[in-house]
Amino acid sequence: MKRHLFIPSKIEYVKGNRPEVSCILCAILAHDPKVVDSIVFSTPLMTIALNLYPYNPGHLMVFPNRHIEELEELSPEEVKEMHRLTILSVNILKQLYHPQGFNVGYNLGESSGASIKHLHRHIVPRYKNELGFVDILAGSKIFVEDPTQALIKLKDAFLKEKEKEKENQR
Repeated sequence: MKRHLFIPSKIEYVKGNRPEVSCILCAILAHDPKVVDSIVFSTPLMTIALNLYPYNPGHLMVFPNRHIEELEELSPEEVKEMHRLTILSVNILKQLYHPQGFNVGYNLGESSGASIKHLHRHIVPRYKNELGFVDILAGSKIFVEDPTQALIKLKDAFLKEKEKEKENQR
């Protein structure tokens, strides 16, 4: 089977060459044409989007639909919904990517590495022996999946889960 290697050009993002919007996550929610619509699932309170500059294939972000910057600003309903969507995301990523583990968490504040002020939770699939020779020798990482393909696959999987939930509510 033929495989394509994809190496996202994160360097432009790191250098600060980003879309000119006040908040990238709010722009994604507003379907602003200046940004890529990376939404894979949405509810009235929360959204799940694919990270287009991932640590690993399938790297998702869960974030509130209202712009908040501090963890303690989450309402009790938003906390519950974020947790529910985190579990849903982990389950879908297990089915699609078969990782051996996950990193799940927040980068709170610029000193922690946060590059987006809008509060969001990362869900990163992890794999045994992730470091390969390219990682070590070249300081680069090879991604075996184009994010646009991941976006299609994840949207489809979340849609199927939504349909299952509706079926179970009947």
